Amino acid sequence: MYISSLKLWNFRKYGSPVFDLNSPHLTIPFNKGINILIGENDSGKSAIIDAIKLVLKTHAYEWIKVEESDFYTNGNQISPILRIEIEFAGITNEEAANFTEWCGTQDEVMNVEGGKEVFRRPKLHLIYQVEYKDGRILPADVKAGMDGVGNTLTAEAKDYLKCTYLKALRDADNELAAKKNSRLSQILKEHKEFKQRQENGLHEFEELFEGTSEQIREKFRDEEQGYHTNIKKVVDDFIGSFIGDNSESTFDFGPTRITNILEKMSLGIIDAKNLGLGTMNRLFMAAELLHLRKPDWNGLKLCMVEELEAHLHPQAQLKIINRLKKEDGIQYILTSHSPNITSQADLREIIICKNNNAFPLGEGNTKLDRKDYKYLERFLDVTKSNLFFSKGNIIVEGWSEEILLPTLANRLEMDLTKNEISIINVASTAYLHFAKIFLRQDEQKMHVPVAIITDLDNRPDEFGVFKSFFRENKTFKNRLCNINVLKRELKLTDVKLNIAIEWTLEWCLYKSCLSDLFKEAVARVHSNTEEFKKENNAFKASFEEKFITKLSKTTGTSPIDKVAVMNVFAELLENDETVSTEQIAEDHYLSYLVSAIKHVHDYEN
Repeated sequence: MYISSLKLWNFRKYGSPVFDLNSPHLTIPFNKGINILIGENDSGKSAIIDAIKLVLKTHAYEWIKVEESDFYTNGNQISPILRIEIEFAGITNEEAANFTEWCGTQDEVMNVEGGKEVFRRPKLHLIYQVEYKDGRILPADVKAGMDGVGNTLTAEAKDYLKCTYLKALRDADNELAAKKNSRLSQILKEHKEFKQRQENGLHEFEELFEGTSEQIREKFRDEEQGYHTNIKKVVDDFIGSFIGDNSESTFDFGPTRITNILEKMSLGIIDAKNLGLGTMNRLFMAAELLHLRKPDWNGLKLCMVEELEAHLHPQAQLKIINRLKKEDGIQYILTSHSPNITSQADLREIIICKNNNAFPLGEGNTKLDRKDYKYLERFLDVTKSNLFFSKGNIIVEGWSEEILLPTLANRLEMDLTKNEISIINVASTAYLHFAKIFLRQDEQKMHVPVAIITDLDNRPDEFGVFKSFFRENKTFKNRLCNINVLKRELKLTDVKLNIAIEWTLEWCLYKSCLSDLFKEAVARVHSNTEEFKKENNAFKASFEEKFITKLSKTTGTSPIDKVAVMNVFAELLENDETVSTEQIAEDHYLSYLVSAIKHVHDYEN
C-alpha cells in the first residue's frame, strides 16, 4: 500500500477564507515509489510532510500534535477548521485485513491478455479534521471511511499506518548512540529477531548479558580480588554508614531485559573511528531502512526524508538516490534543494512547490509527451537541473549565449544572480523539451518565467543581404513558419520565444551598437587573420566580407572560435564605458536578448 493522494484545507500556507469540501486548497498525487518535493525556502515542502506526519504519526517516540500555527491565517484571522485527507492505493488483501472496518473498494481497469479487465481493489481514505474555537484547539481523532465523515481508527489500526521520518537537521550521531530510548534501540526492538524467545522465556541476548553480569558481580564479591578490596569494600563502608549495616552494593550491567540491552548498543563501521556527519547520516538512513524492510511487517512502508542531501557531498547524494530507486515496496517522499538528486530522478517523480501550490511533473500533468520524458531522462544533467530551483530561466542553445548574458544583464542594470535566475545551456536547438516542463496540461501557470533564446539561422549572401535566402531556401521558410506557430502557442504562457533579429548571435552583435567591441574581440582571438587586423587604428573594409565567409560555414564547424571570441567580448563589454545602458536597451539587433532578460527579470505573478 502507498499514499496515492493528499488533500489539504486551511493547513498552514495552503488555505483561503473559503472552506469547501469539494475544493481542497491543495491536492497532490503521489507515486508508488519515489516522490521528490522541491522548491525554494518557505515554499510549503515541510508543510506537506508535516501534514502526513500529523495523520499517520511516526515509528519514533516523538510527540506530534496540531499547533495553532498549523491553521491557515488570513491577516489576523485564524481559520476555524483545518482538514487533511490521505488516500491509499495498491492495498493487498493482507494489508486490507488490518482495516476491515474502514476499507472501501474501487474499480481498477487493468490491461490483460486479450484486452482490459476491471478489478475491484481495496481502498482506504483517512480524514483528520481539527477545529479551532475560542482560542483553543478542540480534540480530534483520525477517521477513515468513504463517506467524507468516516469512523475513528483504533490504536491497533493506526499502528499499521505509522511512517518513518528523518528530519532535516537530524543528529545522526545522537540517534545512533547508546542511550535510553535511542532511535537505534527502537528500530531493533521492533525487529522479529529481538522478539524471539527461548524455552526459558528469555531472548538469547538476555541470557548472555545475565551470565556476563553474574561474572562481574562475582568478581566484585571475591575477597581475593582488588575489585572487592579497593572498590566494593570502600563503597560498602560508606553505604553501611549512609543507609544501614545490612546494606551492600552490587556492580553489574544493570537490568538485562532486551530493551535495556538494545539501549546499550550503538551503530558504527568496522575499523572506522570519529565518523563525520555525512557517514553518520548514511548509517542512520541504513538503520531506518532496516526498520522498513522487516519481513514480518504488514503495514504501510513509507519513508519521508527532509533534505536528503544534508551533510552529504555530491557523489554521496548520487549513490544514495540511485540506491533508493532500486528499493521495491517502499514509498519515499523526499524534500531536496539539490540539483544532484533531481538530475538522477525520473522527471515523473518530481513535484515543484511554488506559490502556495504543488505541481507534479508526471505524465498527464505537463505538456511533455513520452518522447520528451525520454529525452530529458538522458540530457537533464546536474547543471540543467538548476532550472527546478530558479525563480526564472533563460534557455540558450550554446556556450556563447551562456557566457554573454550575465554581463549583458549587468550592463542593463539587471542582476540575474540576485533575482535567482538561471541560464540553462541545452547545447542544441532542443529547447522546447526543457521549456515544456513549465507548461501545464490544465493551462495553469506555475509562475516561473522562461525565456528561450535561439538563432534565426538565415544566412546572408556575400554582401550581407538576407532577402534572397528567404526566397530560395525552403528549409528556412519552413523553420520560420514553425517558429511563428510556436510563438502563437506560447502567447498566453510564461514561456517566451526570443529569436535573433538576423542569422546568429555573433552576427547580431556585429551589427549592433556593440560592433566595435565585438570586432575587437574577433581580432584578438583571430590575430593571424589578415582581414581582421587594424589599419591606422581602424578595422579594414574587408572585415565584414571575411567575417561573413568565416561565419557562414557550409560544412563542419565555423572557422571562428565563437566561445573564445565571446569570452573576450564579455570582458570588453564589462569594462566598456563608450556605449551607454540606454543604447544597449534600445538597439534593434540586441532587442531579442534584452527582451529575454527583461521577461525573467521583471516578471510579476
